[in-house]
Amino acid sequence: MDYPKTHTLFAVAVLLLTVATASPSHAQFSVLHNFGTKSGDGTNPSYSGIVAQGRDGNMYSTTGNGGTFNLGTVFKITPAGTLTVIYNLDGPHGSEPYGGLTLGTDGNFYGTAFGGGKFGYGTVFQITPGGTVTVLHNFASTDGSNPHAPPIQGTDGNFYGTTQTGGTNVYYGTVYKITPSGTSRRFIRSMLPTAIIPLPHWCREPTGTSTEQLFTEERATKASCSGSLLPGS
Repeated sequence: MDYPKTHTLFAVAVLLLTVATASPSHAQFSVLHNFGTKSGDGTNPSYSGIVAQGRDGNMYSTTGNGGTFNLGTVFKITPAGTLTVIYNLDGPHGSEPYGGLTLGTDGNFYGTAFGGGKFGYGTVFQITPGGTVTVLHNFASTDGSNPHAPPIQGTDGNFYGTTQTGGTNVYYGTVYKITPSGTSRRFIRSMLPTAIIPLPHWCREPTGTSTEQLFTEERATKASCSGSLLPGS
């Protein structure tokens, strides 16, 4: 039986509309862990709180408070929700690790502590999946203080990050570079008063070099990056 062309087109349009408006599969949401529900638990994970997946398939991150000394923790959580505190920040190794972790090419994780360390201004640390911590750098204020986000690894293998305060302009922070071993380190520049509180947004320029441009809270936008933004930006 032949149907008028207009009826056929109408039927196809209705079919397409029905498919387009059909209820998609509902996203499945579940709480894997409630912090503070058991003794020794970490508490108050906060911005940026980056969660890094390890090579073992588990997730790793930090809490800014809680733990044995109430100075924050590094934890591992399985996709099924089993959480294990693998390190309790103790002061000498740092305190208040707000930023979470990034995964290095060596399979270890890298993070920062907002306070603590040798001088009380925070640290850059490496932690293995098994929970062995090595302090790579103790901030001394002149080279930055109070880092609020973990460093990221550039294409040259070094790590780059920012501090919220410290440096030449003591209130405004620095951009720093550190090797994975921590054997050499330097701060690239101090932030000027017009670039207040650096945020962990990095830009990779077309040259392929790592982290040539820092985005800050009051200056610059992502649109000013002529290359590609790194993850987390």
